[in-house]
Amino acid sequence: MIDVIIAGGGPTGMMLAAELRLHGVEVVVLERLLEPSPIVRSLGMHARTVEVMDQRGLLERFLALGTKYPVGGFFAGIRKPAPERLDTNHPYTLGILQPVTDRVLTEYAAEVGTDIRTGAELVGLSQDDDGVTVELADGTELRSRYLVGCDGGRSTVRKLLGVAFPGQEATREALLAELKLTASPETVTEVMTEVRKTELWFGAGPVGDGMYRVVVPAAGVSENPRIPPTIDEISKQMIATAGTDFGVHSPSWTSRFTDATRLVEQYRTGRVLLAGDAAHVHPPIGGQGLNLGIQDAFNLGWKLAATVNGWAPDDLLDSYHTERHPVAASVLENTVAQGVLMSNDPAGRAVRNLVSDLMDFDEVNRYLTQMIMSVDIHYDFGEGPHLLGRRLKDVQLKQGHLYGLMHTGRALLLDQTGKLSTEGWTNRVDHVIDTTDEADFPAALLRPDGHVAWLGENQQDLQTALQKWFGEASAD
Repeated sequence: MIDVIIAGGGPTGMMLAAELRLHGVEVVVLERLLEPSPIVRSLGMHARTVEVMDQRGLLERFLALGTKYPVGGFFAGIRKPAPERLDTNHPYTLGILQPVTDRVLTEYAAEVGTDIRTGAELVGLSQDDDGVTVELADGTELRSRYLVGCDGGRSTVRKLLGVAFPGQEATREALLAELKLTASPETVTEVMTEVRKTELWFGAGPVGDGMYRVVVPAAGVSENPRIPPTIDEISKQMIATAGTDFGVHSPSWTSRFTDATRLVEQYRTGRVLLAGDAAHVHPPIGGQGLNLGIQDAFNLGWKLAATVNGWAPDDLLDSYHTERHPVAASVLENTVAQGVLMSNDPAGRAVRNLVSDLMDFDEVNRYLTQMIMSVDIHYDFGEGPHLLGRRLKDVQLKQGHLYGLMHTGRALLLDQTGKLSTEGWTNRVDHVIDTTDEADFPAALLRPDGHVAWLGENQQDLQTALQKWFGEASAD
């Protein structure tokens, strides 16, 4: 029996597969497509996702292929200078197209031993107390202990489970494409700048090799968003919106997106879990979708591995839903709010002007910026110091930097006292005795996802925390 089957070979699925493999879990990824999709749904990574890659030793791969852009304009496209005192050592957006991100994560998942099967479409599933049986389109059946649906907004796994997916129906639709233009870059910039004064759902930007990424409002909400728009439809809508289509031609791909928002009621149903767009959909305002999915995988991976490996506390796997569902709800809420600010009606413009004025206050600017960057996430671990439940940024230690010690995917005790012990948990928790000038706690216990599970200096309290998060002590 396979340990875990993952349906969907996008960034969420591949990140999850790699996290599981770090803990020796047998993983099979089923990807419906034979070849990677060329569609560019994401343009980059925000700070928290950059941190995630740094924690696993992957950041240099992405930095070599991407471009750092200054922080600013995250919230509803309102341009402001970067706020002061951002809580991260990566205060930038890493511009990198999603097909590149997909490729790097797929290569990494394969390196650590993931069994990746393309052209494998899941069409059926059933589960019992011992595992999950999945049926593929070619009639093959596979059996696993757990199944995770990372198969996108139209998730087959979610539909077969029959879980509720409530939310807000689409009221607007946009057409998206990568194509060539005959107009000069100067003309494109001039027209786009003028149009975006009243229509923020319009844009055209170069993506290399003479291609442009174009987004333009659709005439209405289509009955079947799976059907990609034609070049004629895109041309017609560009003329209606901007007075010109810039001579669009030679599309490499076309797609649609809407302002619909939906969130599953449960991330876990027995032995089947959902992650990424399979669990939540929202418009791409603020560029949060890919980041949210990768961070779902980062939260789930070590918990599911602990469950498979037999040492997880009883409620650990359920904490995936408890922690990540509110985060997704918050993202959906902020995209709806940004959509209101980006509308071109008088009320939307009035509220946008007010929010723009408020963002001149550094505290407001920082609050909204860190929300989009996902560095403000606070899981509820109960009463305690400010850092409890938050991720710890990459502090500089005397002997290196913190994230450089987290590449194995294990938990970590950063002990500045040199007096504590992880005996009984050394097969799950790395004990690092070192000091930093950037934090004033005696010691911090970090989960594999970097969130602070305990702070203090009392050995008995530490053991209680170790047991809570990492199960009963063993003989190591």
